[in-house]
Amino acid sequence: MAGERKVEKFPARELAGLRTELLQSGMDSWQAAALVTAFLSGRGYGADPDMVRQAVLRLEGNQCSIECMQQELERVAWVM
Repeated sequence: MAGERKVEKFPARELAGLRTELLQSGMDSWQAAALVTAFLSGRGYGADPDMVRQAVLRLEGNQCSIECMQQELERVAWVM
């Protein structure tokens, strides 16, 4: 499909660590979004802050699985 973005499949261990930190840290949605943005940035991706905050709310509300987290990250990440 033309124009399709490809985001790497992040290692499950890294996603599990991110998930644990998001669920156990007591961060508000702004802080959690900053953490997710830093996670993506450290792997060469950019992201729209508003989209990341919305994704964080979905992740927290659904207590997403690792697969769900991968899908949310793919939704908000772009290659820099």
